[in-house]
Parts: sequence; C-alpha cells; structure tokens
Amino acid sequence: MQRTKAPFRADEVGSLLRPASIKEARAKLEKGEISADDLRKVEDIEIEKVVHRQASTGLKLATDGEFRRSWWHFDFLAKLTGCELYHPDTGIQFTGVETRHDSVRVIGKVDFPDDHPMLAHFKFLKKHCDTAGVTAKMTIPSPAVLHFRGGRKAISKEVYPDIEVFFEDLAKAYRKAVKAFYDAGCRYLQFDDTVWAYLCSEDELNKVRARGEDADNLQQIYSRIINYAIAERPADMVITTHVCRGNFRSTWISSGGYEPVAETLLAGTNYDGYFLEYDSDRAGGFEPLRFLPKGNKVVVVGVITSKFGELEKKEDIKARLQEASKFAPLEQLAVSPQCGFASTEEGNILSEEEQWAKLKLAVDVANELWGK
Repeated sequence: MQRTKAPFRADEVGSLLRPASIKEARAKLEKGEISADDLRKVEDIEIEKVVHRQASTGLKLATDGEFRRSWWHFDFLAKLTGCELYHPDTGIQFTGVETRHDSVRVIGKVDFPDDHPMLAHFKFLKKHCDTAGVTAKMTIPSPAVLHFRGGRKAISKEVYPDIEVFFEDLAKAYRKAVKAFYDAGCRYLQFDDTVWAYLCSEDELNKVRARGEDADNLQQIYSRIINYAIAERPADMVITTHVCRGNFRSTWISSGGYEPVAETLLAGTNYDGYFLEYDSDRAGGFEPLRFLPKGNKVVVVGVITSKFGELEKKEDIKARLQEASKFAPLEQLAVSPQCGFASTEEGNILSEEEQWAKLKLAVDVANELWGK
C-alpha cells in the first residue's frame, strides 16, 4: 500500500544538481558582476521549475534542491545565533579529494533566530509545492553536526566553559527551529546527519579520541539532544533523518555497518523515519534493521546510488528491498537514492538526466512493490 504521509514509498534525500544558470549566476556574484538579489531571482526561477519536475517524475514531495546553498550544512549552521563561518587551513578530507576550506565555529550563545533566512526559503518552496500538488520537504543539518566535526576546539571555552551547557542551548535552539518551521507551514522536516555513520567507523572514532573527547558517550548525548529538539512537534509534522557517510564530488569519508548505533538510533531516537544509505558494502548488511520498533516508524532504504550515473536494474532494487524486509516489515520500508545528488554546490559526477532517471526508478519500484 502506498503512503499518504511522509516519508513516502518513493522519496528523496534532498539536494539536486545545480542548474548551469545558478552556477553561472553565483560565479558572476563572486566577481561583483551581479547583485545578491539578481542571484535570488535566478534561484527562484530554477526552484519553481525543479518543484514541477519532481512532481512530474511521480514523487509526492519536492525539495528546493538546496539550490540556495553552497553546503548542505554550513549555510544553515552559520546563520544560527552564536555561530560563524570561517576558513581553516584545511578543508574536509574525503577519499582522494579535499573540500574548500570552510567550516563553522561557535563564538557566542547558541540560539535559533526569528529571521533565519531558511524560513523564507521554505515559504517560497511551499508556495510552489502547493501549486504542484506535492508536499514541501525541508532539509537542515542535525544538531549533532554542529558539535562533531570541530569538537570542543570549535566551541568557545569563554562562552561555554561547561560543554553540557552548550548541549542544552543547542537542544533548545533546535526546538525553536522545529516550531519556527512548523509555523511557516512545514509538515515534513529532515535532519541530515553524517555523525551516526561516523560513529560506526573506528577510524572516525579514533580521531575523536585523539582530540581528547569521550567518543563512547556521543551517541547517547546526540540522541538526547535530538529527542528534546523534536519532542514538542505537533502530530501532523513528520521529522526524519538521513544518515550519510560523506558525499562530495561522488566521494565518501566513513565505512562501517549500522550495528554500533542501530539500537540507539532506530529504537532510542524519536524520529518518524530514517533515510539509510545502502548503496555499497561500506554500509554493511540489513541486520541492524531488526532494531526498528514495530509500528509507524519507516526506514527509507537508500539502495539507489546518487554518486554515479549508471542506472540500477529495477529487479535488483526490488530484490534488495525484499532482503531488507527479512529484518523489518515491508510495510515499514520505502525506497530512495542513497544520498542527495549535490551535498555541495559542486555536485556529484553524473548528469541531470541520470539524476532524474534515478528518481524515476525509485517511483517505478515503489509502484510495483506497494501498488500505485
């Protein structure tokens, strides 16, 4: 049976390849040849178009493709009260490639401001989703992301001599964010999160230990923050998460199956749904899905890769979903690409038409497995 509420049987993570017009406009803005308002107008046109393209592909939801962002996470985090974007000496090291030298640090008391720009971004998205007859989906980084990447060194000790106070403020800020997006009309919100995958990687955990932090307690801390943040969401608001092992120019960071975090994440963290990557051996097997509680929670199984353009075979995808159903009921499963197509503005190494073919494949598989 198809689902009438999010997450849908055929769903998507969030980001889409940036159209050439947006890339050109951003380059012109960097050179001072156009204004920020000129760029916004180009983004407006492309977002309206991409919403209708998602609807015509058969999806029941649409995102804005994160077209107004450079990064999937920094654009949101840097606009929190008490946070700033800065440029460290190194970028984030992916497999064989390093990102631009951007990051976010905490320099003041953390809060969610009433004028956060992504509230306006969402309102624009919702207006066009309403016209297209699809649900507007908003994606923001999980609160765990603000802490994990930089750790204690990226959080001012003058402002937060006690790290527990930082965690409390972070949870309160995200609770405010949830309410603000709801008040703006959002009924489908997603916390994107690389951290749970990193907690499955001994290499990443050892990096945390090397900087003097207690890696063994992080999943309990993050679960507590997230549960506080989403505890007061109204009954008609769905909040999901996407767990990612890194996505930059079709490369990755971490490896490891979900077993180390599955019980805390699936049973102990109160999301309505989980987008889990399952497009490569680095994600391990489906056995951790046994921790999904019986009931209304849904796992969106990311067995279609967004990293490369070659289209998977429909029967292979259906077979993998049937395999997953050995550990969680098929009625609590859905299908999507494993990640977004452009977690940063550079995008993954595939064409726009290959991207749309991947999304259409998810729709076709869902129609055959769960009915039209």
